[in-house]
Amino acid sequence: MNFVLDSGDILSSSSNCLVIGIQQEGELTGSAKQADEQTEGLISQVIASEDFKGKKGEKYTLFSPTGFSGKRLILIGLGKDELTEAGFIAAANAAAEAIKSTSTDSAALFIAEADVKNRDNNWKVEQTVLAIESSNYVFDELKSEKAPATKLESIRLHVDGANETSITQAKATAKGMALTKTLGNLPGNVCTPTYLADKALELANTSDKLSVTILDEKEMSELGMGSLLSVSRGSEEPAKLIVMEYKNAGDDQPNVLVGKGITFDTGGISLKPGAGMDEMKWDMCGAGSVFGAMQAIIDIEPKANIIGVVAAAENMPSGKATKPGDIVTTMSGTTVEILNTDAEGRLVLCDALTYVEKFNPKTVIDIATLTGACVVALGNHPSAVYSNDEALGEAIVSSGLSAWDRVWPMPLWDEYQEELDSNFADIANIGSRWGGSITAACFLSRFTKKYKWAHLDIAGTAWNSAGKQKGSTGRPVPLLVNYLLNNV
Repeated sequence: MNFVLDSGDILSSSSNCLVIGIQQEGELTGSAKQADEQTEGLISQVIASEDFKGKKGEKYTLFSPTGFSGKRLILIGLGKDELTEAGFIAAANAAAEAIKSTSTDSAALFIAEADVKNRDNNWKVEQTVLAIESSNYVFDELKSEKAPATKLESIRLHVDGANETSITQAKATAKGMALTKTLGNLPGNVCTPTYLADKALELANTSDKLSVTILDEKEMSELGMGSLLSVSRGSEEPAKLIVMEYKNAGDDQPNVLVGKGITFDTGGISLKPGAGMDEMKWDMCGAGSVFGAMQAIIDIEPKANIIGVVAAAENMPSGKATKPGDIVTTMSGTTVEILNTDAEGRLVLCDALTYVEKFNPKTVIDIATLTGACVVALGNHPSAVYSNDEALGEAIVSSGLSAWDRVWPMPLWDEYQEELDSNFADIANIGSRWGGSITAACFLSRFTKKYKWAHLDIAGTAWNSAGKQKGSTGRPVPLLVNYLLNNV
C-alpha cells in the first residue's frame, strides 16, 4: 500500500474515493464545507434528513457527487463534542472499513484535519495508516479459497505539518502486527517451537543487522534450564530458545524483549477444560509480539541494539509430563515446586530471564499471555505492566499512551512474595487464588534482580475470542516499537 502526505484541498483531489469527517449535530470540517458547497448543499441535506447524524464511527456514502471526478464521497462520523483519541481511532477504523468495502484503487482521507486534544498530526497519520493496514489484514493461509486481493493501491492523507517518518514507522509497525497476528492465528500443529525457530532464521535473511541463534534441548540442558525443559517434557515437539540480535549501535547496551512462546497449552497434567481450549494456540502471543517488534525494527533500522528472545515449548500431558508436586532446578539454581502444570509460562520465562543476563542489558521487558487473573482484574482493554524500576515502568506506560496501546501499572509489593513460599523447594510456581497476576509477576521478579525489568501480562489483549473479530490482535507491538524507538 502506498501512502502519501498531501496538503492540497479536497477540490484538487483526483482520487476515486474521498473521505471526510462530520461531527455530530452537523458541524462541518473545512473539507466538508468545501465539499458541501461543491455539491450544492448535498451534505447539508443528508444531515438535515437525519439519514446521517455524525455519530462516532458512522458511515455514509454519496455516489458520483457533483463537481468531483471521484466516484464516491464517504462521510465519517466524528461524534459529539471534543474529539478524543478513541474517537479519532474509531473514525479511522470506520474510514478504513468503508474504503475496503468499495472497489476503489485510490482514496484521499481528510479526517486528520479534525483536532484531537493533545495529539499532533503525526499521531493522526500513524493511527490512520495502522487502521487502513489492519483492515486489509486477512488470515487465509490455511483456506482452500483465498480472499480476493485488494484493489486499493494508493492512499493520500491530507494533513498539514506531518512528516514522512510517521508513515514509515506506522507501516513498519503494521507489518510487524501482521506477522504477530499470523503467527498467533496459525494452529498448534503448524506453529510449533521448530516453526518459530525457522521463522526467526527467515527474518534474519532479510536484514544484515539481524543474527539468530537457536538453542536446542541438549544445549538448554547443558545450561541448566530445568524449568523451561520441564514444560516441554510431555510433548513430542522439542523446545527451542530463539535469540534474535539486532545490532546497529556498536557496543551500546541492548534493550531486550523476552516472549513466552507456548505454542499450545493443554495445561499439561493440570488439564484445562475442553471448552475453549482451541484458544490456547494463542498462548504464544508474547513470542509473536517479539517477532512483530523485531520485524518492525529491521524495517525502520534505528541506531540501537535490540535483542528478542523467545522461550518456545508445547505443554502436553503424557507419561513423560511433569507432574504437580515435582521439583525442578532453574538455570539460576533456584528450585521450584510445580504445584500446577498449567502455570507453565513463568517456568519457561524464568530460565530465559536468567539467560539474558549474559547480554548486560539496558532494560528487559518480558511479554506473556500469563494469567487469566489479569483478565479478571483489567478486562480486555489494557495490558498489565509490572516493573522493578519506576522509571522503566513509567516509560512503558508513556509508550502505551503514545501508541494508544495502553497498559495499567500493577503492584509488585513484597507482601505478595510470601504467597510463593514452599515447604519443599525454594519457591512454588503458584500462590493462592487471589491476585494471581501479581503473584505470577512476583515469581518472575525473583529472576530479574540484576537488571531493570518489566513484565507485560497481555492475556486480556492479545486476541479476541468471538465472532468475526476472533483472532490475534497484534498487540502489544505498537507499544513495544514506540518504546524501543524512544528509549535507545
